[in-house]
Amino acid sequence: MASRQLFDLSGIDLQAVAIDADEVARINPQCGDMRQLDHVIWRSDDATQMLGVKAVSTDEFWVPLHIPGRPLMPGVLMIEAAAQLCSVQYSIRSSTDRFVGFTRCEATFRGQVVPGDTLHLLSEEIVYSPRRMKSSAQGVVNGKMIFEANITGMVL
Repeated sequence: MASRQLFDLSGIDLQAVAIDADEVARINPQCGDMRQLDHVIWRSDDATQMLGVKAVSTDEFWVPLHIPGRPLMPGVLMIEAAAQLCSVQYSIRSSTDRFVGFTRCEATFRGQVVPGDTLHLLSEEIVYSPRRMKSSAQGVVNGKMIFEANITGMVL
């Protein structure tokens, strides 16, 4: 896994919406509390890189439960958010609506995400085939890398 940011965010309008919430919902079946990707801010022309966002609110289901009095976003939900971005990336890249299931992950955590944070999710394709994908993913809050992961998925 890389220890540097996958791509530079400074030239990207972080308020932009490249793929809106409705399209994310159409591509990814996760809904309700399990939906961890709000929308996609930016994608490269060839869809091998994407930038998504998860605005972490005080209303998240885990806030009163995961470290009461000091709510920390569970690492598994950070990875789920990244996997959802990777799934959207695969769908756009392959021009298909086939569901990509999360099959493997290697992750390193470097910081915390708390209610009120905006978690920017970066994804960069490593392997692409008609039935499988592997991407590098990172979570960034206020310019600080919070986690990095390699995420693998396959068409189910």
